[in-house]
Amino acid sequence: MPIYTYICQKCAHKFELLLGMTSQKPEVRCSKCGSKDVKKVFSSFSVGNPNNKSSGSSGSSCPTGTCPLG
Repeated sequence: MPIYTYICQKCAHKFELLLGMTSQKPEVRCSKCGSKDVKKVFSSFSVGNPNNKSSGSSGSSCPTGTCPLG
């Protein structure tokens, strides 16, 4: 399920929602003030490759080097 980022036009609160893929458009309300005047904003995302053993320049993210997901 995708995570969408919204910003409230009333109180400027930025929040995220995990929404399922349905034919009905969900009613989105600000999680702080409850306003329906919210705007969807673009957010960054990351795509991982489970076959890639390197995790950047810092080396392994597991202190023991025996993580079950690596």
